[in-house]
Amino acid sequence: MPTSAIAEKTASLHDHREFNARMERDMDNRLGEMEAFVQVARRGSFAAAGKALRQTPSAVSRAVGRIEARLGARLIERTTRSLRLTNEGETYLLRATDLLAELDAMETSLNRDAAEPSGRLRVNASVPFGLTAILPVLPTFLATYPLLTVELSLTDDVIDLIEARADVAIRIGPLRDTRLRAKRLGRSRMIVVASAAYLRLNRVPEHPDVLQRHNCLNFSFRRSLDTWPFRIGDAVVQRPVQGYFFGNSGEVVRRMALGGAGIARLAHYHVAEDVEAGRLVPILEAFSPGDTEEIHALFAGDERLALRIRCFVDFLAQAVSIRA
Repeated sequence: MPTSAIAEKTASLHDHREFNARMERDMDNRLGEMEAFVQVARRGSFAAAGKALRQTPSAVSRAVGRIEARLGARLIERTTRSLRLTNEGETYLLRATDLLAELDAMETSLNRDAAEPSGRLRVNASVPFGLTAILPVLPTFLATYPLLTVELSLTDDVIDLIEARADVAIRIGPLRDTRLRAKRLGRSRMIVVASAAYLRLNRVPEHPDVLQRHNCLNFSFRRSLDTWPFRIGDAVVQRPVQGYFFGNSGEVVRRMALGGAGIARLAHYHVAEDVEAGRLVPILEAFSPGDTEEIHALFAGDERLALRIRCFVDFLAQAVSIRA
């Protein structure tokens, strides 16, 4: 082979290797920038993200800036006191989190040493969902994954999942925290119920307007309302309710209804067994607005979606049956 041909082939091979090296560096840089953005969105500041990534705040800020330059869109609105994701930022966060989680899951699945989930899993859920849906299937989950330790906290208070260091939280109702990923577990309609004993002593309400004459069991949450929705004619309207009892959890309200204290409006999955057994009686069904509550598992924490979290969420999605 002529010397010139050998030189040309060698140069071509060198260029090919240089191209591959540049592509590899570019991919690493983009993944690193993506991770930086996700950390900023989750932690709320460049300084906190830099601390987690062992980088300076300015390096994290430049990484986010490079993403914005490539996209030609502002992802984060910066002020002197706080950061806020733009609409484009929220969309990018969802896509970036999914991509990083899939990459992490792929690498984990190929790592035999990490194939078995282990460690402590912190789960937070509302009292009704925890009692009726999680606890019945939790023994099976623990038997399936014996290297895991589960710490379950049941509360109907709204907590900051990241500050509480929860790995997974079950939330019922609309989602508001864009820092977290979510997997839908199902939905449940709302139902108005009372015990047979209460209805024997008090006339069965045949129209929402007469609820003001009854003791309606309500919640003590700040977000709770003193009205219940009903479909009257072609419109869904709010009707005022009043009573002498307020509970801080759905389970407390359910137990008061079972005791004959009054009328409650609860998620159907929570009282389905009571209705089937005749302990609670549905009322005003003809006026049901058909509203439902979405049930999601939220993934919290500082890391990408760890194997222990993925296993638990996938298990719940398969094992939990929502009584809609």
